[in-house]
Amino acid sequence: MLRYMYEPRPIPIPRRVYGADHDDPDPGPRPGRSYRELVGGPLDGLLLDVTGWTAGALAGEAALPTEIGSCGAGGRSLYRARPGEPAKWDWTGDAP
Repeated sequence: MLRYMYEPRPIPIPRRVYGADHDDPDPGPRPGRSYRELVGGPLDGLLLDVTGWTAGALAGEAALPTEIGSCGAGGRSLYRARPGEPAKWDWTGDAP
């Protein structure tokens, strides 16, 4: 008897860029742009477009407006580059 083994392959989840409209048919990264991955907090998994940011801005903390943080509408989620792994930005908290 011939048996076939089905091994499901993971379905890639499209990456979404922070600030992309929810009805955007292609909310993913664009060629020629620079991105940082947001890790933890309400924006976990989104990509932040940092194209054109200065070295000082990349070394600082980003206060990103969001309604889904602990401060609700008008609040911001704070992210900072991970030491030794600058492509990932870790959540440091929320601010009003």
